[in-house]
Amino acid sequence: MDASALAPYFRGLALSEAGGGPIVVASSALDASAAQLGPPAIRVEVPVEADERAAQLALRSAVEAARGAVGRLFALPAAEGGVLLLAAARDMEAATILVEKGGAPGGPVAGVRPREASSGSARGRDLVVDGRIALVTGGAQGFGEEIVRGLSASGALVWIADLNLAGAERLASELDAKAGRRVALPLAMDVSREDSVEAAFAEIALRSGGLDLVVSNAGVLKAASLLDQGLADFDFVTRVNYTGFFLVAKHAARLLARQHAGCPSHRTDLIQINSKSGLAGSNKNGAYAGSKFGGIGLVQSFALELVERGIKVNAICPGNFFDGPLWSDPDRGLFVQYLRTGKVPGAKSVAEVKAFYEAKVPMGRGCEGPDVMRAIFYLVEQQYETGQALPVTGGQVMLA
Repeated sequence: MDASALAPYFRGLALSEAGGGPIVVASSALDASAAQLGPPAIRVEVPVEADERAAQLALRSAVEAARGAVGRLFALPAAEGGVLLLAAARDMEAATILVEKGGAPGGPVAGVRPREASSGSARGRDLVVDGRIALVTGGAQGFGEEIVRGLSASGALVWIADLNLAGAERLASELDAKAGRRVALPLAMDVSREDSVEAAFAEIALRSGGLDLVVSNAGVLKAASLLDQGLADFDFVTRVNYTGFFLVAKHAARLLARQHAGCPSHRTDLIQINSKSGLAGSNKNGAYAGSKFGGIGLVQSFALELVERGIKVNAICPGNFFDGPLWSDPDRGLFVQYLRTGKVPGAKSVAEVKAFYEAKVPMGRGCEGPDVMRAIFYLVEQQYETGQALPVTGGQVMLA
């Protein structure tokens, strides 16, 4: 029996039992002979040859027979004589205690604790993610880090997925220390490799049961003229920005669909952080713009397919995040790249390149983290939109 496939369904059942409140699921596989299951445990019998659907039906019957099942431990026969433990609770600490010790959950309840105001919050609208479980790819730096911080400040439990695992671990430790409890989880993920993406979503399923919000943010840029860019660089940008979004969406949708089967009334969100370059071409930056235009095509197509699974799919198209490493890194940032490639005629310094791009924005500045956070909160809150590409550009790009 695949625990990573069953855990999201169980979280859906728990969400239904809790009326949509904050729910985290923990799971573990134990040797049957060593399993010591105390009073909180509810045993669910599943035939050895049962497929996933049969296991779901057996689990649903057990949950329905034990109303108020949130905070209970469910034990199912697993492959090769083992026992699969599933526990649903109001926060990660409580769910972990149930699985590891079989005891009653305790500790703070996610979703009702006091929170400090944050520049990454929208003061009220941010409540739409309070107590939810979110994933941010490319979350260890740049826009991704801004989004992780904003979601955490707004009460979400955030998975920080990044190729830079050490950076994700540092950020998670910082946020946990500030909150005084577990609010962020580091996760290794290379969005360009399907085995890495699949393994990451399996870990998410086993450690938190499921997700409410997936922010596909990971992206790269290699600026060059069409006349000069090598195929290797073009393929690299396409593989991360376009194919990477496809892989994240594919495996996220599988998890979210199983969760939806357990709680059909619960809607979830898949948001791609796209770019203003996905709405208008970018001179001497065709690989990036092409990958982002393609991403919006995927967003619209996935939105049509996944709506029946309760999954909304939208894109946010930010303007330039001038203060982040993508633009300001002194060695590899876009200001340096554009200066070297001569994209800004007459520019002799990085400062002149930056001033040139700031002057293009009617509001006179680059996009910042709180601007994107407000857009995320809007898309999550708005229940009647899917397949949209929302500009956050200070007026630089406007939709007709």
